[in-house]
Amino acid sequence: MTALTLSTAGAATLRADALVVGVAKGAKGPVVAPGAEAVDKAFDGKLATVLETLGASGAEGEVTKLPAPSGIKAPVVLAVGLGSAPEKDETFSAEALRRAAGAASRALAGSKKAAFALPLLDGAADVAAVAEGALLGAYAFTAYQESKNGKEGNGKAPLAEVALLGAKPRDKEHKAAAERALAVAEEVNRARDLINTPPNDLDPAAFAAIATEAGKQHGIKVQVLDEKALAKGGYGGILGVGAGSAAPPRLVKLSYTSSRAKKHLALVGKGITYDSGGISLKPAGHNETMKCDMSGAAAVFAAVVAAARLGLEVNVTGWLALAENMPSGSATRPGDVLRMYSGKTVEVLNTDAEGRLVLADALTRASEEKPDAIVDVATLTGAMVLALGNRTFGIMANDDAFRTSLHEIAEEVGEQSWPMPLPAELRKGMDSSTADIANMGERMGGGLVAGLFLKEFVGEGITWAHLDIAGPAFNESGPYGYTPKGGTGSAIRTLVRLAERTASGDLG
Repeated sequence: MTALTLSTAGAATLRADALVVGVAKGAKGPVVAPGAEAVDKAFDGKLATVLETLGASGAEGEVTKLPAPSGIKAPVVLAVGLGSAPEKDETFSAEALRRAAGAASRALAGSKKAAFALPLLDGAADVAAVAEGALLGAYAFTAYQESKNGKEGNGKAPLAEVALLGAKPRDKEHKAAAERALAVAEEVNRARDLINTPPNDLDPAAFAAIATEAGKQHGIKVQVLDEKALAKGGYGGILGVGAGSAAPPRLVKLSYTSSRAKKHLALVGKGITYDSGGISLKPAGHNETMKCDMSGAAAVFAAVVAAARLGLEVNVTGWLALAENMPSGSATRPGDVLRMYSGKTVEVLNTDAEGRLVLADALTRASEEKPDAIVDVATLTGAMVLALGNRTFGIMANDDAFRTSLHEIAEEVGEQSWPMPLPAELRKGMDSSTADIANMGERMGGGLVAGLFLKEFVGEGITWAHLDIAGPAFNESGPYGYTPKGGTGSAIRTLVRLAERTASGDLG
């Protein structure tokens, strides 16, 4: 993992492989951002002119490298775009700083050390944003890129060290901001590694083993229900989804407790380690990235570990519903009826609507502990991608105020989300003449239908929300800002901030 240091050194005097400065998009051309005064002075006050000559505009994510002039210890100056320059008396948004720092880190892959002289006008808040963006941008998944003769593969190692200039290492708020950014970024990157790991190396048992080891390291109690325990407990949904695979399912419970906690938050994650669609096989072209169908479980796992590392004064229980959805002679068939952990029966009309089945069992089990709130996270429906695109997750809830709070939290941490309804009239489409409910309903509004299905398995009187991260969980296009290609770690930062707010009593 990339190291993070807070430095009081001047931008011109710190030795590093590169010096990162900000440039904004002004009305008459690029504008050098605060923090780069010493660098601009070394360019005789003409850094903006030089950048404009090189084609830089200050647009968000734009990266321009140029040789450092005399008087700068670093050999390279990297100017990164911050987007539009703020109005008078305003500062750059936290997300603009995160994205710029992330873009700079990505551009410096393979470097040992970079000094970041981006604007920190808002004190600890900006320290947190730049640190988080730089650490999230300094990510690469290279575990499978070594050649047979042991030489490096085609991937560059991430930037090894980020030195944050202008931050104060002895300032309690600055130090705390940096420590939080490091903990959260490390857990997001751990989740990214899990999402990117091929399914032949990450089946339900392997995921459960990783969670167990992390629990030992961070003081989290871990309970793993294997296929025998699931059968004994009557977890028909999880067992039904995993029935076709040679790798049996697991339900993992992660319990972080604080002696000073007044609230209990339960997080439930969909963990389909590979989704072929089962007997309702996915068509060609839709299978290749289905290792990412455990992104919800990865997010819950990372959020619980982050809560433990941060010592939050809230009890957080994570439920990882892990299964591999495969077609075989033992697989659940369309038309089969499963008896769920809740006792309800479900007619399976489509085995590719499997995520809601494993989540249903986990939601019922989580409800038994009477938490103050439950949030489930899942790459659940293609319908949500059609509705909101590849960068925004949908939020459904049985409480409007809770849904609004989650949307605000996501916006605060820089994750794109949108509140979605749960129209009561769509419930009728899941009526079954054979069972209590079917796992499919109307095609139109399919993402909302899935949310209504999950709602059926939430305990009475418990505040609940569902995050459908099918769009942003896995980035199949090019990297941008601090977001890499592949697994992104979507929703983790939202869940961590939710836990922080719950601990502080901000959610009531």
